[in-house]
Amino acid sequence: MAMEMTSLGSRALNHSSSDTEAEYDRLRGLARQEAAKRSSCFDRAHAAYEAGDGGKAHELSQEGKRHAQKMDEYNRQARDFIFRENNNVDRVPGDTIDLHGLFVEEAEDVLEERIKAARGRGETHLHVIVGKGNHSTGHVQKIKPRVEQVCRELGLQYATEENEGRIFVNLQGGAVGQMPPPPQFGGGYGGGYGSGGYPGQTQHHGGQQHHGQQQHHQQQQQQNNNEVEELVHKGLKRLFKSCCTVM
Repeated sequence: MAMEMTSLGSRALNHSSSDTEAEYDRLRGLARQEAAKRSSCFDRAHAAYEAGDGGKAHELSQEGKRHAQKMDEYNRQARDFIFRENNNVDRVPGDTIDLHGLFVEEAEDVLEERIKAARGRGETHLHVIVGKGNHSTGHVQKIKPRVEQVCRELGLQYATEENEGRIFVNLQGGAVGQMPPPPQFGGGYGGGYGSGGYPGQTQHHGGQQHHGQQQHHQQQQQQNNNEVEELVHKGLKRLFKSCCTVM
């Protein structure tokens, strides 16, 4: 079944870039075109089979499969492109992953890979940007429930942050307890998610001190950059299983 997605424009981004928006929409648009062609071929193949023309049915079925492959390829290109843009080290802190612009299944797979890598490095937490669902049909958050499901399946505790479009995940397996401040990045997170802390609250990350340590920030940023490259090139487990929407 084809993935469907309406034009997102800047809603797929955590920053403003008309060129980036145009390229992302172009790739998703090409994927939708291939999905429509695939469906048409399969419908005509079914009709030919019902009419007793097995040869024609087989020919149309093979053509439909070729369009399906092209659809998957364009969606992969769009996924990799928008993930790189939104998770550039100049835009997000090293302890944050932004899932904007991804289909639900894409977001699930990317998040699982990121959590696995982060826990392998001994990181204590992860801030997950999921969006507020403002641009979804009925303003329903699509990615947030899937992120919560992934956390439950992995036995991780999580909590929705004050922003509501961001989830804090405790990678150590314990309870979240007191909510830490949002991630800090230079003069503030440029994606419009806010950089102010929670009044009267302090950060608890298993004894690690993240804020005010420039060297540690640079190290996190480099890790994030490497991870982006790893995620977009690594074969993900369950991409394109079903018709998915975005947040």
